[in-house]
Amino acid sequence: MTPAKIEIENLSLKFADRQVLNQINLYIPANQVTAFIGASGCGKSTLLKCINRLNDLKPQCDIEGAIRIDHEDIYQKNYDVTELRRKVGMVFQVPNPFPTSIYENVVFGLRLLGIRKRHHLHEAAEKSLRQAALWDEVKDQLNQNALQLSGGQQQRLVIARALAVEPNILMLDEPASALDPISTLKIEELITELKQTYTILLVTHNMHQAARVSDFTAFLDQGRIMETGHTRDLFTNPRHKATEDYITGRYA
Repeated sequence: MTPAKIEIENLSLKFADRQVLNQINLYIPANQVTAFIGASGCGKSTLLKCINRLNDLKPQCDIEGAIRIDHEDIYQKNYDVTELRRKVGMVFQVPNPFPTSIYENVVFGLRLLGIRKRHHLHEAAEKSLRQAALWDEVKDQLNQNALQLSGGQQQRLVIARALAVEPNILMLDEPASALDPISTLKIEELITELKQTYTILLVTHNMHQAARVSDFTAFLDQGRIMETGHTRDLFTNPRHKATEDYITGRYA
């Protein structure tokens, strides 16, 4: 498992006649947190889903351009999409644990990959729960139904489930927006820890969160990238007025 860099070149996407992304060009470095910010409907989550090809599942989706992960175009013919989704883990806004045990949630993806040896599953479960900063809280109740966990614990469990299959990239779509401040802090601390091992993409509406945890930021507006750069530079000295208006709350 090696953190991956991502290169997006001239990416455009339409759903039927609605243009959602328009000529996106972006370089995403490995072992860093890259935040996508912008108003609702600007294309942040759609761009995220292009990187693991979840948009392919939607009707009348037309995509042009290229996305290369470590120089390999994921939209080339005969690309293994199942393997892509193993390499690119994704966590959504609302925690979505399965209605089964904590343990079975974590090893679910491994079982899908055909891994059956008990010691392998046990080791992977503990490792992933430790990475997700959840092991100490649940190690004595792994057979408990995951739905009994708090919202913050459920979100960290879902992150552990994504990590268990050893991805290269972890994508987080508003991972803390439904959580209380204490749980949000734990998720942010976790993101900072995980970038040592993974390339992380974060979609957030929370400007303070983007400023706290991301290394790079891309500001999207109406399906286009308006500005990118080191987070500190973009937040303190934006080059475009639209960026400044958005991060200062004057955007309309």
